[in-house]
Amino acid sequence: MKKFIETIKNIWKVEELRNRILLTFGLILIYRIGSFIIIPGVDQGALAANSSGGGLVGLLDLFAGGAFSKASIMALGIMPYISASIIMQLLGMAVPVVQKMQKEGESGRRKINGYTRVLTIVICAFQGPSYLQMYVINAQGVADPNLMWWVSSMMLLIAGTMFAMWLGERITDKGVGNGISLLITVGILARFPSAVFGEFLERNSGAGGIFMFLVELLVFFAIIIVTVLIVQGVRRVPINYAKRVVGQGKVTDAGQRSYIPLKVNASGVMPIIFAQAIMTVPTMINSDNRILAELADYRGFWYNFVFAIMIIVFTYFYTAITINPKQIADDLKRNGGFVPGIKPGSDTADFIDTILSRITFPGSFFLAAIAIIPAFAMLFGIGDGFAMFMGGTSMLIMVGVVLDTLQQIETYLLNRHYDGLMEGGRIRGRRGANEFSGL
Repeated sequence: MKKFIETIKNIWKVEELRNRILLTFGLILIYRIGSFIIIPGVDQGALAANSSGGGLVGLLDLFAGGAFSKASIMALGIMPYISASIIMQLLGMAVPVVQKMQKEGESGRRKINGYTRVLTIVICAFQGPSYLQMYVINAQGVADPNLMWWVSSMMLLIAGTMFAMWLGERITDKGVGNGISLLITVGILARFPSAVFGEFLERNSGAGGIFMFLVELLVFFAIIIVTVLIVQGVRRVPINYAKRVVGQGKVTDAGQRSYIPLKVNASGVMPIIFAQAIMTVPTMINSDNRILAELADYRGFWYNFVFAIMIIVFTYFYTAITINPKQIADDLKRNGGFVPGIKPGSDTADFIDTILSRITFPGSFFLAAIAIIPAFAMLFGIGDGFAMFMGGTSMLIMVGVVLDTLQQIETYLLNRHYDGLMEGGRIRGRRGANEFSGL
């Protein structure tokens, strides 16, 4: 506890870090306030009485921090923006114009961001009417859904999503952590206390007793530990440097050992977020199609099967666009570095690519396994609310985002010669001085 208090004091001493953290909390507070602002004309009492909170609707409400079920102006959340980002990244692999923009550096990134925002508005324009019809009007939440109400409600839903996107971008630029991921995490954490309390009351009423509740908590913490170990797992590829000559003097690096840190889960939480964003599409389509109905049942086999496959595919996809073995090999060759026993150049790129493929394979299956744990938890009688936190998207997002945010805070502390957040002075996964800078 003394070490923790000292670390908090050190954080407060660093003015830039202190300002970034305060700004992050302020923007998150604005986002949470927005989730309680109801669309004008909606009777929340009637909506709560007639709407169903189960199924994938409950999962969407989890990510929106309760805004979905309240018919808030933030009801669509940040998912339309994530869907737009997925589409733009897929276009980057198939459309030459988008590929060219990706290679233009900062100017190209700004152009892609502009197109992503426009695409976000288009997706909101498609999802908004389905949401209003299926989860507001059908639940008798509006007495007179006239044309003016439709227009104003659509404008508010689009504005709410764009405002949430803007808040996320401001957190990323001026705050601490990835803003979009933080907003999703905050929405999830907002439902955690009520989920735990609800499970406690259910068990205390006779369905297994307090003992079963304690067992569930132990399993919950065990899943967290395993998730952290996998998320932080790193395969170190050793590299050596040849002799360097600077001016008339010699600087000898021969024999110096460094390494390239290849993470087992190099893609982080993005495959989970991407897959979840796509799996929300069936619920936004007002159709009686049997296939769409199966994909909207998050307890069902086909939902979890498709969800797991998409996570595996997105893990490989996002790892491929995040880590470029050829670029790493070229940087090594240019700096006089080499992997022992491997020729520089294309052989090194192939070697790194092989290792990356081998460690991504178990990592992707682990992500998929964690993602479908809630379905199995419900089969064992755990309540829907608490089962969502036993694994699944919520668990992976919470662990990944919290670790990433802590790593950024620790980097600020270590750069100012303070101790890190942990006793050992370093959270695994953050790049150290002896790690290859090409990543």
